[in-house]
Amino acid sequence: MDAHAGRPQSTLILDLGKTHAKTCTYDEFGTQIRRGSIATPSLLEGDYPALDVERIWDWFVLEAREASAISDIRAINVSAHGACAVLLQEDGSLAFPVLDYEFAGVEELNMQYERIRPDFLDSLSPSLPAGLNLGRQLFWLQKKFPPEFSSVSAVIFYPQYWIWRMTGRKVTERTSLGCHTDLWNPGEDCFSTLPKALNIESLIPEIVATHDCVGNVSDEFAAAAQLSGNCEVFAGVHDSNASLARYIASGVAADISVISMGTWVISMVLGSSTRVLREPRDMLANVSVTGEVVPCARFMGGREHAIICELLKSSPSDHVHERNIEMALANQSLITPSFSLGTGPFPLRRAELNAKGCSGAALATLYLALMIDYELDLLGSKGDIIFGSASSRSPMLCRLVAALRPSAKVMLSGDTASTPLGAWCLTRWNKPMPEKLRSFSIAEPTQIKALLPYRQTWRTALETGQEHEK
Repeated sequence: MDAHAGRPQSTLILDLGKTHAKTCTYDEFGTQIRRGSIATPSLLEGDYPALDVERIWDWFVLEAREASAISDIRAINVSAHGACAVLLQEDGSLAFPVLDYEFAGVEELNMQYERIRPDFLDSLSPSLPAGLNLGRQLFWLQKKFPPEFSSVSAVIFYPQYWIWRMTGRKVTERTSLGCHTDLWNPGEDCFSTLPKALNIESLIPEIVATHDCVGNVSDEFAAAAQLSGNCEVFAGVHDSNASLARYIASGVAADISVISMGTWVISMVLGSSTRVLREPRDMLANVSVTGEVVPCARFMGGREHAIICELLKSSPSDHVHERNIEMALANQSLITPSFSLGTGPFPLRRAELNAKGCSGAALATLYLALMIDYELDLLGSKGDIIFGSASSRSPMLCRLVAALRPSAKVMLSGDTASTPLGAWCLTRWNKPMPEKLRSFSIAEPTQIKALLPYRQTWRTALETGQEHEK
């Protein structure tokens, strides 16, 4: 007798963020029926900090087994952060530990790397610090460890590494190729000049559509996770593009702006021109799951929110009321970027924090709202704005953005996690989406009269001591 007979059918998503790894199990209507989470494990010994992929794998197998105990898992997909690749040898073992993109040591070869990296107008990938450009990581590994690099038989992007472990098939897809890697030319839909310069073009697996099924689970993985052998595995997706996919699948307007929240806050504007992109502002183009080139602006908002709360001895989870924001404004508190130097629209500007008798969580929320508003202006956003999980985690943030941008509606999906839900949508891309995914509530703007004058004061303060292109 089939051990899975009679159980409800489901889809399992592995969502690998920089800070936490999660599993989400969804039923056939997109309702989450199970969730698991761990802090992303790291290896701190060796030549550089690395991601502990074996610990993640062991945890994921157990998660899959527990999810399979309550439902019949028919499909699996993976969403994962960018700036990460796994380099494999012919026998499938790691040629290198999986480099953590925050390792600044790769910058020691910057002068050499800048001579071969493609022009921003071709790659639409800005020059970023540490290992945030995947090409910079690969160049550093190649130059520092020539014998080991010569043994590399495959360069697999992070989401697709896990697909390979589940199926044995190596693939690549465009959302991972096109997220500030320096390796892709989005406008031409082809490799940039960099893979050839690094002599790795033949090491990158075949490109498939992001919504493709790449095969069934292997017998070995099926046995370990107690899955049915007919469980399908999909191509994997870059995480912020998974968030965007959730809204593309919902049939939103062509000029919508989507805010993806996590360690990074990424503003994405559909239908906008790439002419607005300015490299010194940490602006770039992503490639959507449909192949569209999407202008983006970003800053390390989740991390900065946590830093601000810690500095002001507040919990990031503290509920923020309108009166908390009013108090911060009345006391002329001022908070300006950047709390993560080298990233965001003000990468060289040191943060200023002048908090007077106000909630740290309130000031951090105000900061995020002002930064998102600023980045939407940089992108030329004219249409409505969508927030996903922020609508439940931080409703005041959404209300502040609605007040700062009165000509746009701020739409709330009510998702608990848009990224894994977008990965779920990709497993049924050509099927009708459930009605609940196509309905949104509207954020009510705050009525704080001092907010707009404060924004002008805040922006004026940003002009002081800027060290990069305006």
